[in-house]
Amino acid sequence: MAGGNCTAVTEFILTGVTDRPELQVPLFVVFLVIYVITLVWNLGMMVLIRIDPRLHTPMYFFLKNLSLVDACYSTVTTPKMLMSFLAERKAISYTACIIQYFSFILFVISECLLLAVMAYDRYVAICNPLLYMVIMSPKHCLRLVAGSYLWAFLNSVIHTSGLLRLSYCNSNILNHFFCDINPLLKLASSGTSINQLLVFLFGSLIEVISIVTILISYILIIVTVLQIHSTEGRRKAFYTCTSHLTAVSTFHGTILFMYFRPSTSYSLDTDKMASVFYTVVIPMLNPLIYSLRNKDVKDALRRAIETKLRAHFSPKGVRIGQPNPSMASLHT
Repeated sequence: MAGGNCTAVTEFILTGVTDRPELQVPLFVVFLVIYVITLVWNLGMMVLIRIDPRLHTPMYFFLKNLSLVDACYSTVTTPKMLMSFLAERKAISYTACIIQYFSFILFVISECLLLAVMAYDRYVAICNPLLYMVIMSPKHCLRLVAGSYLWAFLNSVIHTSGLLRLSYCNSNILNHFFCDINPLLKLASSGTSINQLLVFLFGSLIEVISIVTILISYILIIVTVLQIHSTEGRRKAFYTCTSHLTAVSTFHGTILFMYFRPSTSYSLDTDKMASVFYTVVIPMLNPLIYSLRNKDVKDALRRAIETKLRAHFSPKGVRIGQPNPSMASLHT
């Protein structure tokens, strides 16, 4: 990591979300509540999709993976941030910092690609409903999800490898609440042009692929829906897409603001606040968006509660539905 007379940095000191002492405890409580809600909603969504056979469809298979990714990438950053609110010395070791950055990139890119896959799934469901279960077969769904994770893993390896070549000689004060690329590059003593090029090239490639896939999918969806003569049919078709569009807008809007705005408007403090939104708030919002605006999920939650209550008062219990045999293997 070091070269010449550079003393190797063994740890970084995080500045945290704020340095105002009177805000540390209140912010700790707020973000702890958000984190607990994030875990409960995302893990609850995964359990609900698994136990309710009526949700054993490609759409909910992708949603289950999205919930897993949200829970993971929130866990990568939030616990350390919570500790920093109460700790006098907000340190993170160099190794832990690298691992945190690797994990963060892995899950963020996975989410980006999964949102694109979900847009493709909605396109097939609305534009080719008769062939939907043929096209979105269990094997094809697994390939799409595995491909998203693999591509995210390769990108994470590339970016982390680029980060390992940097040296830090002047300071170890990291102006952030977690190890993100921009503050790490700003702190580096060695040249960062290669890292900036990697971030721009691979970040742009992933964003372009994801956004183009989403745009094309929804353009074709709109064209198909406008050909539906029934007003109720058009309303139902658009309603199935509103949750996904809301999740896409919040996620990609924040990412584009963070990493693709003009360098003249770059500010670490502004980025820190934006990072709070997409690392802490968005993972909490996604399951809320999909549950509050999704009749299938609300019905599944109601059935699960009713089944639990009936099982409590009746020794035999009840079944909540019949599984989709073709998709059952994806949810076991």
